[in-house]
Amino acid sequence: MAEECTHDCSTCSANCSSRNGSAQKSLREEPNQLSDIKHVIAVVSGKGGVGKSLVSCMLAVVMNRRGYQVGILDADVTGPSVPKAFGLKGDVTGDEHGMIPPRTKTGIDVMSVNLMLDDEKRPVVWRGSLIAGTVKQFWTDTIWNDTDLLIVDCPPGTGDVPLTLFQSVPLDGIIIVSSPQDLVSMIVSKAANMARMMNIPVLGLVENMSYAVCPDCGRKIEIFGASHIGEIADEFGFDVLAKLPIDPKLAALCDRGMIELMENDLLENAADMLEKKLGLGPDQ
Repeated sequence: MAEECTHDCSTCSANCSSRNGSAQKSLREEPNQLSDIKHVIAVVSGKGGVGKSLVSCMLAVVMNRRGYQVGILDADVTGPSVPKAFGLKGDVTGDEHGMIPPRTKTGIDVMSVNLMLDDEKRPVVWRGSLIAGTVKQFWTDTIWNDTDLLIVDCPPGTGDVPLTLFQSVPLDGIIIVSSPQDLVSMIVSKAANMARMMNIPVLGLVENMSYAVCPDCGRKIEIFGASHIGEIADEFGFDVLAKLPIDPKLAALCDRGMIELMENDLLENAADMLEKKLGLGPDQ
């Protein structure tokens, strides 16, 4: 039966339209007719609290500094934090042609449900289908003008919203964010297996909260234990793009809405990878 479909044809003998890709194609949504989006990636994880939004924001800042026009689609409707990191308030405008995403001080476009609330602390208490529909509208109804790279900050897990995004949006690939705890294998496996089922390339792994640096001696302290990200990367054949430290200064910048002032090169390798794999550059 259709409701029992796992979207994994390798384990199923049914002769349905999913086998030739027509079912997935039928779910693909076109962006707003005034949008111009060259590449789309998603930042995902199998669980919450690992720093997907931080990675999304930092990567947007790095790519923006390299001269690309970048947008962030905040798909974490019930826990949006991207506007806070950039110091953006509710000022979404638009007309009959679509919504105009607010722009940060350095020129990064952001669309988030928190930019539409009269009180950013008001919770979004919606069911999954409504949340997924809202995220889809951020793709179809927002005018992403001259966007070289659109970064989708996904909610945790493998539920309605990631599934909707994987089926509806033409993703060039995903970056999986994890943490150093022993359950990292399970976290990465869930996200990686979902991507494989949906034929979405995994661009690489980022380990957040990998260590802290002692302010007195500069020694790296592995607060959550030894990193396992290299082993997981070898198991799946993925690249490790970065190991991010616990950095109070970076956290303070996010709290003050000043992430664009960050001073580090932590995601430069990730940016290099995007330029190489997506063919970004002056002649793209």
